[in-house]
Amino acid sequence: MFKRNKEIRQAKGDIPLWAIAERLGVHENTFYNWMKTEMIGERRQKVIVAIKEIREELQKD
Repeated sequence: MFKRNKEIRQAKGDIPLWAIAERLGVHENTFYNWMKTEMIGERRQKVIVAIKEIREELQKD
């Protein structure tokens, strides 16, 4: 099986992909399509930042 974006998948843990997509302001189908190919550059950074922000919010609750 192909596993692309391993770092993102590990970082997201149990955060649903739709929540990350919502944070990024894109449709969840768009985000699923992004996950099909290895992300690089600015897009990758934005996703990682979004995951960190969501994690911080979850820890506050």
